[in-house]
Amino acid sequence: MDAIKKELMSRKTEIQLAVELLFKTNMKITDWDVPEADDKEGAKILLDMIQEKIDLIRADVNAGKYNNY
Repeated sequence: MDAIKKELMSRKTEIQLAVELLFKTNMKITDWDVPEADDKEGAKILLDMIQEKIDLIRADVNAGKYNNY
């Protein structure tokens, strides 16, 4: 395993928990702001928003934006 993968794998749980915290925090905020909100619909919208940003970051990576970050 190369050094980069080894280092990132050592933080995998922490990274995934941060993403989960982002999701859950925004679900709670939505419930507070819109008590009658359909949680399933809100979750799908939130996931789409997160995925949209991941896709944009992936495009930047592929374009070389982070080659010398």
